[in-house]
Amino acid sequence: MEEAAEAGRFDWKLPLSAAIGVGVVLLSLTVYSPYGGFLYTFFLAPIISLSFLVLLVIAAIRKRKRQCLSLLSMLIAFVVVSGALLANGEALRDHVRWLLWSRKLKAEVLAQPTPVNGELRHMEWEATGFAAVANNTSYLVFDPADSLSMQHSPGEFHGIPCKVPLVRRLEGHWYSVRFYTDEVWGDCPSSRAGER
Repeated sequence: MEEAAEAGRFDWKLPLSAAIGVGVVLLSLTVYSPYGGFLYTFFLAPIISLSFLVLLVIAAIRKRKRQCLSLLSMLIAFVVVSGALLANGEALRDHVRWLLWSRKLKAEVLAQPTPVNGELRHMEWEATGFAAVANNTSYLVFDPADSLSMQHSPGEFHGIPCKVPLVRRLEGHWYSVRFYTDEVWGDCPSSRAGER
């Protein structure tokens, strides 16, 4: 009798654990892979959502109202946390990666000789694409004057050879700069096309 009452009781631990679990999984996927959001959206999220819905239907058939409420709240927590993390995934990815590996990355960039042509010190931050098609490259850029913080993207920036769609400040003097598709540092077809 006591077990039956326990089984029908609303449990706040379930939605909380769903929110924490989805947060940890999605954040891990996002930080360690540029395709984490894609994998989550098209593979994990449908499987998890379907599982929740099946359990919800089973609980409804067995007429366990409180269990239905717990499962429904888990599903809502899952959708809300997933949506929030996916909507801010790119910025979150940059900042968490910077938090984890900034010391190593700073040392690599600062070890480079100072460019003589006015360009800023930089290194490849991330590259994505499939089979040499739709390649997107971002660079980690050191700007000692912090001139990039005064600019708004997209546009041309002093010390960066191409027009770029996005500059994101990581901390003082350090930026992630995304280039347009199929452009890399020093090879800017769309920038040259605009000059004609």
